[in-house]
Amino acid sequence: MSCSDNSRVDHLLDQLERNLKHDGMPIKEQETVLGELKILGRNSASAGSIFSRRGIDVLAKYGFRRETKSTSHEALRCLANAFLLSETTRQLFVDLEYSTDAAERLKSNDCNDEFLISRIIFLLTYNTSADLDDMVNKHGLADSVNRHLTRHAERLTQDQTASSSMKDMALTETLKLLFNITYYRPHTSTNFTPSIEPIISLLVHHPTLSPPLQPPINYLLNALLNLDLSSAVMPDQDTNSTPPSHTENVIDKLISIFDQSIRSYPERELDQLAAPLCTLIRRWYELTTSHQKSNIRSALLPQTQDRDKPLGQGDSLSARLLRLSIAPGLPTLRENISCLLFELSDKDADKLIKNIGYGFASGFLMSHNIPVLASKDGTLQGDDDGVEINPVTGQRIAEETMDQPDSPEMSQEEKEREAERLFVLFERLRATGVVDVQNPVQKAVEEGRFEELPD
Repeated sequence: MSCSDNSRVDHLLDQLERNLKHDGMPIKEQETVLGELKILGRNSASAGSIFSRRGIDVLAKYGFRRETKSTSHEALRCLANAFLLSETTRQLFVDLEYSTDAAERLKSNDCNDEFLISRIIFLLTYNTSADLDDMVNKHGLADSVNRHLTRHAERLTQDQTASSSMKDMALTETLKLLFNITYYRPHTSTNFTPSIEPIISLLVHHPTLSPPLQPPINYLLNALLNLDLSSAVMPDQDTNSTPPSHTENVIDKLISIFDQSIRSYPERELDQLAAPLCTLIRRWYELTTSHQKSNIRSALLPQTQDRDKPLGQGDSLSARLLRLSIAPGLPTLRENISCLLFELSDKDADKLIKNIGYGFASGFLMSHNIPVLASKDGTLQGDDDGVEINPVTGQRIAEETMDQPDSPEMSQEEKEREAERLFVLFERLRATGVVDVQNPVQKAVEEGRFEELPD
């Protein structure tokens, strides 16, 4: 930081401090001074005394103790920049006891207030002693968040074209704040239950973006993760209430976003981006009605037409999910998808094998020590028409021979190598209990039909 920048910051703070005592500086001049401090404070190298106890105190007084909104907003922008760049400034703000002022200010319906205060409190959730419980219980923080999200939902449902960059940014900051509070203070999550329906409404009515997991969609999804969704998904049996009006459409939207995300992002990015969405679909499936469960299974599990080829081939959502379920570079999403497929199979290992084939199910089942029952003839029966399917690939047996291309006859050496390979694979499969028949290669050896080639 240059000496000139340091001196300039000190001079500007002196002016603001004198005005707090004598109140003689015109509003426009206050805005100009705060605007210059905001510019200097964007870079930690030129911020100087802005990051000091004195600097935070002066800015907080202009942000929370002055009635003029324009100067207040400039001061709050300075504080938000300082909190982002310097962790110590957040604790200084808390030590100076301005946290409750921030919580009270969030009661304002002004979208600039919502944007700035939500960001400030969001940053206070990181590595400070801010009393979030007190802000929620005594200063209406949860009520303010619930009210803001309801207002945003009403705005979008009334006119989907009525977009405002400031309102959209305010929505994003409020969603981030909700997630952090419920993450760091899980016991407060019930205070935010009224936010579930407006979040769902926003999710359903917001146009799908490309790529899909960008603000505010990603923050809407994250905000739901820590909330009790049971009241939103299922009606209250005691009160005979019905679920919120948009719940019938939300699972379709979630699956649509999931599908487009898998198609839009490079695989290496999906582990972080898509895992929360997969978790949300799993939670929704656990809570929803049997009718919606059936719809989810139809959307995510392989269907009859997928069994024309070995499962996992093709461009369908189910095929893509199967490939991702064994992707080595996606440890979080891979496990999440495997758990989802297991839950869609009623947490039954044999149903899982029937649904996706042992080739995709084996890793998950073995890593979780889940036993399976044996198939006596080495095949499985399809659900609809009893058509036999290959338990390993999930393909219909009748389609396997049709898929085999014409090829020149194998040499004796090639036949031997292929026999050895099949012998090993079959023994591994039989050892798992998926099939319980004699290895055909072993049987051929015992019957004298297997001739070894001379060295």
